[in-house]
Amino acid sequence: MRGRDHPAGTLTATSNVTHAPRRPRRSALSVQRTTLADVAASAGVSVSTASLAFSGSGPIAEATRARVLQAAQELGYAGPNPLGRQLRRGRSGIVGVIMGDALRRAFRDPVAVQVLDGLTATLGPLGLGVLLIPGPDDASQPAVDPLLSSAAMDVAVQMWGGTSDDPVLEMLRRRGTPAVLVEGTPQPDVAAVGIDDHGGMAELARHVLDLGHTRIATVTLPFDRERAEGPADAGRLAQLSWEITRRRLSGLTDAGVSPTVVYETPASLVENGAAAGRALLSGPDRPTAVVCQSDLLASGVVLAARELGLRVPQDVSVAGFDGLDLPWLAPDVLTSVAQPLAEKGAAIGQAVEDLLAGRMPEPRVLPVQLRVGTTTGPVPPDA
Repeated sequence: MRGRDHPAGTLTATSNVTHAPRRPRRSALSVQRTTLADVAASAGVSVSTASLAFSGSGPIAEATRARVLQAAQELGYAGPNPLGRQLRRGRSGIVGVIMGDALRRAFRDPVAVQVLDGLTATLGPLGLGVLLIPGPDDASQPAVDPLLSSAAMDVAVQMWGGTSDDPVLEMLRRRGTPAVLVEGTPQPDVAAVGIDDHGGMAELARHVLDLGHTRIATVTLPFDRERAEGPADAGRLAQLSWEITRRRLSGLTDAGVSPTVVYETPASLVENGAAAGRALLSGPDRPTAVVCQSDLLASGVVLAARELGLRVPQDVSVAGFDGLDLPWLAPDVLTSVAQPLAEKGAAIGQAVEDLLAGRMPEPRVLPVQLRVGTTTGPVPPDA
């Protein structure tokens, strides 16, 4: 007979045919995972023997190891959970990297990216992963990210901005987490990696002075968590707490430069340098040279000078710090103090390795080098 729900010409199954009930399909996530105990049972060995087969060491015969691995392959077992293994050793295998700034700004800075690249290239062969912990976006946010108090990490790296009373370091001390401080105030219980900021900036200052400049302004990195923007008066200068900014400013002044203006910026970004450049170069008594604490700030000043119709270096000299390759600034090539960014990242990784081995490494201060480009020249004759 024709089935009512079937098209013409299609026959339904007769009533004497028995159908097996359809089993509900299980998702891949609901399938029970094969365990080490399953592998051990299949290979006819104890769980501890199976564990030794995967560890690659210990008193186990090669024939037994091969039998265990064969059983694991047949059961689709990839190996013991690495997180469980790390936790049994009392380690997470994670290095917390505290960026000191919001990630949306940090990853626009080639300095941060290149240092991180050198760091991760060193940590990878050690079997260590990285947890990035952002800094506050502005002073209204907490200085310490909640991750810092709860996330599993074996060592913490604070990238920059640290001071002796930094709340981030205080939190790490309370947790008992070993720490590496980058570009911060050296402290006896914290590993330190930095560069010769002071010496490099002093050499750059002498270069500009030797060119005959006396009206020299400077554009700085942030002073503190406030991330203010604009000329800093004496009161604001007295509040400067971030070590990297303080060292570079003192290198400039110790070399004999009395800045006409100290212009503080909220971040090391091109637009912050451009804003500083417009403010410094628009007035009638503009400086003949602008020394900046980063290359991105300096490149912004160069762009502002071009916008205002000024020639670099014929009308104003501009210098930076970092030694970045900035092809988009062509035809200009910044005069800058080059720091070894990848090497600094590797030095941080080596300090992490020492701390994990129970050793407190000696502080590392890496050398820097003055590179004279096209953006500095003699003081203008009519200045």
